[in-house]
Amino acid sequence: LLVDLLDLNTTSEVFKQHKLSQNDQLIGVQDVISCLTTIYSGLEEKHKDMVNVPLCVDMCLNWLLNVYDSGRTGKIRVQSLKIGLMSLSKGLLEEKYRYLFKEVAGPTEMCDQRQLGLLLHDAIQIPRQLGEVAAFGGSNIEPSVRSCFQQNHNKPEITVKQFIDWMRLEPQSMVWLPVLHRVAAAETAKHQAKCNICKECPIVGFRYRSLKHFNYDVCQSCFFSGRTAKGHKLHYPMVEYCIPVST
Repeated sequence: LLVDLLDLNTTSEVFKQHKLSQNDQLIGVQDVISCLTTIYSGLEEKHKDMVNVPLCVDMCLNWLLNVYDSGRTGKIRVQSLKIGLMSLSKGLLEEKYRYLFKEVAGPTEMCDQRQLGLLLHDAIQIPRQLGEVAAFGGSNIEPSVRSCFQQNHNKPEITVKQFIDWMRLEPQSMVWLPVLHRVAAAETAKHQAKCNICKECPIVGFRYRSLKHFNYDVCQSCFFSGRTAKGHKLHYPMVEYCIPVST
């Protein structure tokens, strides 16, 4: 979809340009296409070789409908469109949290339980569409909403700082987003270490280091398939590195 080429500020500006300010409003396919065409035309100027505007618009529209309009009524909520695109846009994780909060917060820049619930509901649809929702606590976002407000002494509303502090704890229904960022960071990472099991060197992708055994490293293939070397048990604690670190 190439949404990872899109920076958050541009996404936000396009929403303003298309007057998408009423989050509860339903918009039809033509309006979504119009918004996506603006987005991808802008991307084409910067990444000529990568962006095929009609193809990208078509694929992104299809993805948005699969996630937010699986019954194909031909309409999705403005907020769903914004959260879907912003979640996959390019940007630092905490900057992304700030933008997502801003989209659901009221004019006072505060967010109540209902608004947070709508944000988490729209966000969890992304892993749900991939069949991964069970790994993130299922579709019920109520426990996450409750935990956020409990952390903030059950005040009626929370600020952006309180929201970000809570998101740093990686609540279950939102942990897929930092995981996605770590996966993206790890894709091209090369670690100057050798896998103790398959002997891959350097380790590419995620690197797992044992906290129990000195100088014991495992590559992502061996770790995800549960392979171990002699004397090392699966339940021993490991540290995950998504970017290379110095000694």
